[in-house]
Amino acid sequence: MGLDDKLNNAATRHMGAAKEGAGKLTGDERLEREGQQDQAQAKVQEAGERVKDAAKDIGSNLKDAAAKVKENFSKD
Repeated sequence: MGLDDKLNNAATRHMGAAKEGAGKLTGDERLEREGQQDQAQAKVQEAGERVKDAAKDIGSNLKDAAAKVKENFSKD
């Protein structure tokens, strides 16, 4: 996950928490729900970024494994 993505997700999450808190303090249920939605959106985006990072790792690991297999066949 890139630094920009991390910062953006953190900002969205914190702004959502602030909206939720403000909504609770003022009794504004719409603002409170909006804040909860913002926080949920940030969590989904973070999860998506982790999946992308994991997929990159898997691809790299597969390439390494294929190279080792090829190397072992070349020795014989």
